[in-house]
Amino acid sequence: MSKEAVDTAKITAGNGTTTTPADAGDAGYSKDLKARHVNMIAIGGAIGTGLFLGAGGRLHSAGPALALAYLVCGVFAFFVVRALGELVLYRPSSGSFVSYAREFLGEKGAYVAGWMYFLNWSTTGIADITAIALYTHYWSMFTDIPQWVLALIALAVVLAVNLISVKIFGEMEFWFAIIKVATLVGFMFVGIFLLATQHEVGGTTPGLSVITDNGGFLPHGVMPVVLVMQGVIFAYAALELVGVAAGETAEPEKVVPRAVNSIMWRVGLFYVGSVVLLALLLPGSVYSADQSPFVTVLSKIGVPAAGDVMNLVVLTAAMSSLNSGLYSTGRILRSMAMAGSAPKFTARMNRSQVPYGGILLTCAVCVLGVGLNFLMPAQAFEIVLNVASLGIISTWVIIMVCHLIFVRRAKAGLVRRPHFRLPGSPVTEITTIVFLLACLAMMWNDPEVGRKTLLLVPLIAIMLVGGWYALRRRTSRDSDQELSRLTK
Repeated sequence: MSKEAVDTAKITAGNGTTTTPADAGDAGYSKDLKARHVNMIAIGGAIGTGLFLGAGGRLHSAGPALALAYLVCGVFAFFVVRALGELVLYRPSSGSFVSYAREFLGEKGAYVAGWMYFLNWSTTGIADITAIALYTHYWSMFTDIPQWVLALIALAVVLAVNLISVKIFGEMEFWFAIIKVATLVGFMFVGIFLLATQHEVGGTTPGLSVITDNGGFLPHGVMPVVLVMQGVIFAYAALELVGVAAGETAEPEKVVPRAVNSIMWRVGLFYVGSVVLLALLLPGSVYSADQSPFVTVLSKIGVPAAGDVMNLVVLTAAMSSLNSGLYSTGRILRSMAMAGSAPKFTARMNRSQVPYGGILLTCAVCVLGVGLNFLMPAQAFEIVLNVASLGIISTWVIIMVCHLIFVRRAKAGLVRRPHFRLPGSPVTEITTIVFLLACLAMMWNDPEVGRKTLLLVPLIAIMLVGGWYALRRRTSRDSDQELSRLTK
């Protein structure tokens, strides 16, 4: 067995048989996440600022066809989570896809997967705490408080929640998701009522005529819809949290399939359904990137405090994202640290069985981001968000590659596939990988931000290679020690 795959060494039982590969990074965790926590973590990962804020600008540029873009991207996102769900049932692990990359791609694969995921969430964290401060400044009572103070307060609150216990994290995510779902359901009831009663919205009578009289389904042609997919795919980032959370639930074989399967209808209902309603209520040209499309509609019908309500929801979405980022990177970094490919202190856990070392490292990057935001112009800040997208696309591609190898080994009789499976393998994995890489390539069509982001890829690659050569001796030593310990 490869030394690089030490954490997946098969533990030999006393009778000479072998059991499921073990990941040393999984030791010491509590199993306090309940089914309702994992289900809501799945919902929370599928609903965020990409819908509450991003849909406005995308409706303006792509028109009603945005609903199709959300549907297509949602299908591929579901494939990724379904593949991860199968791997989870094969072997639950808090290291999630990093642990599977170690088993199927070796320690180099785990190293790349882990640090690209850290890049995603650390840069997303910078965006989240800045966004939280900006959203809080919306209310006059907070305008006199400096932005950096609000950002640090938000970071401190979420950090405290993560360090106390995983159960508190689960409760926080549960209620964050409840707020987002309740808001969407409430809006959809309002939208359906407006359609059924033909109540005017800003002087426009809702219905199919809103679409047909304003350029039809593709008012600006096909290309804007194709280009907008690069942003839509990022709206589904964080769905992979289901795999990380599964390592801290007592019955993953029951909880994970239910949570993963429900993602598809949630995508159809919340994303596609909301966009269809928005398109039937107002022309796409009325929406803008500067305002939530839900606020646009509600303000047109005179709903008082519509802006306050949606600002609270968007604030909640940003807090949820930051909360999830600290949670997941803590677990991922611990899995890596146990194999020597991350700093040793990120493997440390507190008395509440929380890997505080990795969480604090992510927080340190976020704090650095608070200071950098004073120097960053708006365009550079957008690049931070795009850098995060490089991390999430690489993570999803690695998940699909791991699943391909897993299925190949299953066919060779080396492992056993669970009953919960990704359909259509290997076509499904290959098609998904091609689609994700195409979304990445489409960033080149945006010369202001997307192209500059892609130019960072060689720099990130050099940093990853340099980091690997700096760590490989320690990784090899730790792998030898862990191999010896696990196979005694």
